[in-house]
Amino acid sequence: MRWYHYVAYFFGGAFLANAVPHFVNGISGRPFQSPFASPPGQGLSSSTVNVLWGLFNLAVGYVLVCRVGRFELRQTRHVVVFGLGVLLMAAMLARAFGKFYGGL
Repeated sequence: MRWYHYVAYFFGGAFLANAVPHFVNGISGRPFQSPFASPPGQGLSSSTVNVLWGLFNLAVGYVLVCRVGRFELRQTRHVVVFGLGVLLMAAMLARAFGKFYGGL
């Protein structure tokens, strides 16, 4: 395995974690923060924008995890690096969105 495969798995996990809140809020019909809102990351974007942003993140995560190198679920290192990407992004999203929804 080349070192950049692990970088791709880490960021793939981060993109996949970021896809979840945008896609879920979007398909639920709720406006939600996105980079396209005014101000970016603080204002609310439409549910349609969030569905599209969530699907974009899902596609990027898929490419980084499934198309770079050979990601193996039975390889502990692969799963740990991927999981660290998910964990770091989830913690950052919890802090960022917690400001708006009373989580922090």
